[in-house]
Amino acid sequence: MLVHFLRDEKGYTNRRACQLIRLNRGTFRYESKEKLNKAVMELVKQLAESHPRWGFRKIYDWIRFQGHTWNHKRVRRVYCELKLNLRIKPKKRLPSRDPKPLDVPSNMNKKWSMDFMSDSLTAGRKFRTLNVIDDHNREVLAIEIDYSLPARRVIRVLDQIAEERGYPQEIRVDNGPEFISSRLAYWANKNGVQLDHIKPGRPDQNAYIERFNRTYREDILDMYLFQNLSEVRELTTPWMDEYNNFRPHRALGGIPPRALCSGVQKSLVLTGT
Repeated sequence: MLVHFLRDEKGYTNRRACQLIRLNRGTFRYESKEKLNKAVMELVKQLAESHPRWGFRKIYDWIRFQGHTWNHKRVRRVYCELKLNLRIKPKKRLPSRDPKPLDVPSNMNKKWSMDFMSDSLTAGRKFRTLNVIDDHNREVLAIEIDYSLPARRVIRVLDQIAEERGYPQEIRVDNGPEFISSRLAYWANKNGVQLDHIKPGRPDQNAYIERFNRTYREDILDMYLFQNLSEVRELTTPWMDEYNNFRPHRALGGIPPRALCSGVQKSLVLTGT
């Protein structure tokens, strides 16, 4: 370094040498702490590997107990650089589920079923659909389509349906994060709706909506290639009208869902799906 040359060869002091080359003396005296940080990193990494359940505080206490003088800020900085502060989010424990038997409600608006589906556009971007049906006559009440459908959006869709039909007594759902959220639970309690959660890993307990999902996928999602969400919505809206008003349903004895509600063939007995 030039300061060392002026000091050793010319006899200048460090102060004078720094003045001549216009170098701050603090910069000259600075010593890189890279070697020190490397030592801290190796020790922290070794402790994290040998004791995977130890957090930062326990690692830091052990380092201090061994006589090292590194302060907590340096150890914490190294700890974060190694990304040891990113812990795996624990799985949320679900309460025991005891769903009611899957039967046909005696009238409309007594019990709904809802579920999510997913697909992708031609560009590869995934989108979701929220499907809601009435278990009594298998009428599709809504198919909401978007890239993201959080619990707030689910509530909005249900409120929109309820403006026309009123709120149901029960809604059968699975254990997806949107359906077990506190936001949806508060909404259900506020409107007198009971959420009937199926047991985890048992989609057969929500068979009505699962069967509807298959029909929707075969008729729309698997039938066409979509460039954007508008195309999905443009094809889904008329399909819903056809499904409810014209498409024969085996579980209803070969009549469309809304025909059952209008009194057509009242003598038919529901056979289930």
